[in-house]
Amino acid sequence: MNRIESLHNNVFSQKNVELFEKSIMFLAVGGFIIHLLLIFFENYYGLDIFSTKTNLSSNPISALYTPFTFILVYEAFLLIYYLPRSFTTSVAKEYEIISLVLIRKIFKDIPEINLDSSNIINPNNLQLLYDLLAVIIIFYLIYLFKKTWVNTPKRKTNKNLNKFINYKKLMSILLVPTLLVLCFTNFYEWVIQVFISESYTENLNGVFFIDFFTILILVDVFILLISFQYTERYSQLIRNTGFIISTILLRLSFSADGLYSILLLILGVVFGLVILRIYKLAEENY
Repeated sequence: MNRIESLHNNVFSQKNVELFEKSIMFLAVGGFIIHLLLIFFENYYGLDIFSTKTNLSSNPISALYTPFTFILVYEAFLLIYYLPRSFTTSVAKEYEIISLVLIRKIFKDIPEINLDSSNIINPNNLQLLYDLLAVIIIFYLIYLFKKTWVNTPKRKTNKNLNKFINYKKLMSILLVPTLLVLCFTNFYEWVIQVFISESYTENLNGVFFIDFFTILILVDVFILLISFQYTERYSQLIRNTGFIISTILLRLSFSADGLYSILLLILGVVFGLVILRIYKLAEENY
């Protein structure tokens, strides 16, 4: 066992993974309770806790946004954990993270709906409808993606892939401190915006995930370049390149608003699914 593999096994040991999982669950429950208490003190005691008044600071339903944020951090950790396994597995995890981001956004959208019969078709109601439909569509697309991957023939290669896998393990090791730094820096900036300054950003989905998906794109490109010396199959190179394009579309969605953001999300997942379907056909016929 080489040093990289040994370090990877230590970092992602069963004990450390379970410890991280328990820590996230503790933070999720604690964050949910603290968020509810802050809303309670703000609404019933008139304390000016939040620098900017939003639904996240006034409606108890929006407190569900906080535990889902910690769950998303855990999912990001799992993506890093699965990175050495296969390109397709990590892309599937990216899609799952996107679906959870949408579900989290719904908890923010629900308090903004207007059920007045005279104005039932308004931007807030439509946005909630778009998000609900997007969750259903992406959930189904993820199912098709995983089903396609399971049924795709797995070719054996004569080349020794241990060195290639070690490269991916090294990337996953380096991504762990990167994830922690991103979490702390984005959390610090968010706290400053919410409790101190008045420069509150409405695009909460972009917090953390813009930077995280940008790093994922760079990692995917690095892995793609390394993979050139281990495979000469055109179909596999196109598949991996297509997955990178899919990730770029997901990254762009965080910079868009409203319906355009949702369309980019769905387009990114559909593109990845189509690429994988074509790859499956190529593997079956050649």
